[in-house]
Amino acid sequence: MSTLLESYAAGRWFRPADDGEPLLDAATGEEVARISSRGLDVAAMVRHARATGGPALRSLTFHERAALLKALAKYLLEHKDELYALSLRTGATTRDTAVDVDGGIGTLFSYASKGVRELPNDTVVLDGGLERLGKGGTFVGQHLYASRPGVAVQINAFNFPVWGMLEKLAPAFLAGLPSIVKPASQTAYLTERAVRLIVASGILPEGTLQLVAGSAGGLLDELTVQDSVAFTGSAHTAGILRRHPNVLDGGVVLGVEADSLNCSVLGPDVRPGDPEFDLFVKGVVTEMTVKAGQKCTAIRRVLVPSSLAGEVVEALAARLAKVSVGDPRNPDVRMGALAGLGQREEVRKAVEALRASSDVVVGDPAGAPLLDGDATRGAFMTPLVLRARPGATEPHDVEPFGPVSTVLPYDGLDEAVALAARGRGSLVASVVTHDPEVARAVVLGLAPWHGRVLVLDRDDAKESTGHGSPLPVLVHGGPGRAGGGEELGGIRGVLHHMQRTAVQASPDLLTAVTGRWTTGAARADTGVHPFRKSLAELRIGDTIASEPRTVSLADIEHFAEFTGDTFYAHTDAAAAARNPLFGGIVAHGYLVVSLAAGLFVDPAPGPVLANFGVDALRFLTPVKAGDAIAVTLTVKQITPRSGADYGEVRWDAVVSNQEGQPVATYDVLTLVAKTWEEDTR
Repeated sequence: MSTLLESYAAGRWFRPADDGEPLLDAATGEEVARISSRGLDVAAMVRHARATGGPALRSLTFHERAALLKALAKYLLEHKDELYALSLRTGATTRDTAVDVDGGIGTLFSYASKGVRELPNDTVVLDGGLERLGKGGTFVGQHLYASRPGVAVQINAFNFPVWGMLEKLAPAFLAGLPSIVKPASQTAYLTERAVRLIVASGILPEGTLQLVAGSAGGLLDELTVQDSVAFTGSAHTAGILRRHPNVLDGGVVLGVEADSLNCSVLGPDVRPGDPEFDLFVKGVVTEMTVKAGQKCTAIRRVLVPSSLAGEVVEALAARLAKVSVGDPRNPDVRMGALAGLGQREEVRKAVEALRASSDVVVGDPAGAPLLDGDATRGAFMTPLVLRARPGATEPHDVEPFGPVSTVLPYDGLDEAVALAARGRGSLVASVVTHDPEVARAVVLGLAPWHGRVLVLDRDDAKESTGHGSPLPVLVHGGPGRAGGGEELGGIRGVLHHMQRTAVQASPDLLTAVTGRWTTGAARADTGVHPFRKSLAELRIGDTIASEPRTVSLADIEHFAEFTGDTFYAHTDAAAAARNPLFGGIVAHGYLVVSLAAGLFVDPAPGPVLANFGVDALRFLTPVKAGDAIAVTLTVKQITPRSGADYGEVRWDAVVSNQEGQPVATYDVLTLVAKTWEEDTR
């Protein structure tokens, strides 16, 4: 008997109580492994995640979690050959496996990077600015995101056994949620191998990743209001999950990525011979053949101007003729097998349904010779292109989850948009055009019906990742029949797992809650210039209030001459006097900021290593010749950088005039050494 897959549950590998069901090689029909979850205690898995994984994860800051994701990505990259070898059994070519394995590892790297660059070295995230709730400034509000004490359950599809897990794991992990992964059985042996590598690495805290190999049984019965489920699969199964009592009434959050009749639109401006024509044909064929068309983002509907339908079909036929089908172990094979014979039968049924209103114009539904592989036991299928007859409805209702696309002719952009919308919501659409007006019209028409829209032309083609590639920095999901869920999207995917809460408090208490100085909170003048303090010595609220400096007319004239900024408000007294905003010569805003820096900077070498920018600069009140300005600088936020001997300090800067009116506000960003010893030489 072949290997019996095991689940990783409550800190140990669990062997099921029976021999399981066979899982077959997609290309040869040979048994790869067996799968069962009989006897698995899913309630214990949920308890373990809550009691062990969650607390361990939430004790770490976002930066510490990001560092673990980066370490895991490096580890998997070093061991990916093992995953590549096993991936061949799923019917995937080397190119297909790169999308799955390297794509998943790349997602880990991306979230690790974003976690450090875009999230604080803390356990809460502030959302938006401070809301002043009272006239006196003693009652303020702030939205923040906090981690939930729950579990993230991932139910994944068969087509991406590695990427499907890692793209859900990364944002949940950053958000502080432990994950329980349930892969589709057909290719679960590859997911199990990836989880074995992860567990063996010892990188992730115990309890933050568990695996169900086989049926999930009563897993959803164990979930409560703080838990979530991310599902990728059929609309039928999604409907069953949506009707689960814990989803209907128990507060469990369900995210769904389901059926998707994605389309690609050839712009009416494109002609055969244009770069865009070739890009369009190449894109359609790529999406038909990568993973044998078993992608939720694959192009199912090919929308082309009626006058070009014949030429598009001919071009597709010519390009598909070069696609060799067979066993992916043969390096000359361009397209491998479907996941199994059952999956191939489902695709064939879908093709028959499409033929009620469309004609097969490229490929043979009965099959074609293979370059290599077992035609009887292997789940091979020839790529098929159909052409819809006028008034066809099936292409907008039936999803053939394989190497099948249907050409739909259109007359005018309005009809193209209307045809796209008949898919009732999809993950992605693309429009291939070099006409800006066409691009705008089609994108705005498609946007309400699609989670992502690619606009492809000769200018972005070289760098484009293509129609069917979800990217960790962009939202992956879609409205309507696509499920209505959202995954990825950079930090959006992290915040999706967290709870946004409005906190109302005094400035001092809000500062204590958020770890960030709040306007109106106490300031601390310790008598030591904050620029003389290392990161270890600085505290939120440390402040320096400068002496005033008078801004003279000579200062303004010199700055205008020196910089070349001779705008009339700084150089022409009569014109400036006629401007109701100024009423006379005023200082340049950047002169005010420059003079302010001179008022608070400590010039000697010290812990402050560099200024790397300002945020939210606003000029509030004009500064006239003869006005005196002073600066109050306060430590607003301290962010140590992991793996570096310095960190970031955000300072609240307020420049005021002699009447106490703020003339400019902004945040100063500096890099400060974690420790510092004065040089007494």
